[in-house]
Amino acid sequence: MDTEQQVMVHFEATCRSHGLKLTHQRLEIYKALLQSAEHPSAESLHKQLETRLPTLSLDTVYRTLATFEQLGLVKRVETMSSQARFEAVIDQHHHFFCDQCGRLVDFHWHLFDTMGLPESLHGIGQVRDKNVVVHGICEQCLTTQKSES
Repeated sequence: MDTEQQVMVHFEATCRSHGLKLTHQRLEIYKALLQSAEHPSAESLHKQLETRLPTLSLDTVYRTLATFEQLGLVKRVETMSSQARFEAVIDQHHHFFCDQCGRLVDFHWHLFDTMGLPESLHGIGQVRDKNVVVHGICEQCLTTQKSES
């Protein structure tokens, strides 16, 4: 069984264990997230799926993503842009966000993942997750800037 099939089996089992029906719309939204490297917003997911699912509303996409997030199937990627971006939860990774073009790229940082948390956090609260969003300008934008100068 390949990784995508394993993730779909986990997705279906998680939905069933929480009493969530596996509707065609939910499956399509999750598959679109799983297959995307773009970290789409709810709006871009809706636009991508509306030809295949003409009855799918933007509100349904938002509510479905919120439900998936509560179940731990989807992560909201925080950026400084106005629209939230989403991804299917597959592995631990971090993100590079290009402040110029909005591109969001995954990267792995094993040292950070295995590093202990500072003692000062213990008095603040319980940590559920730790991840990094690095902001900068991607190579593509840098190349474009250099050629325009």
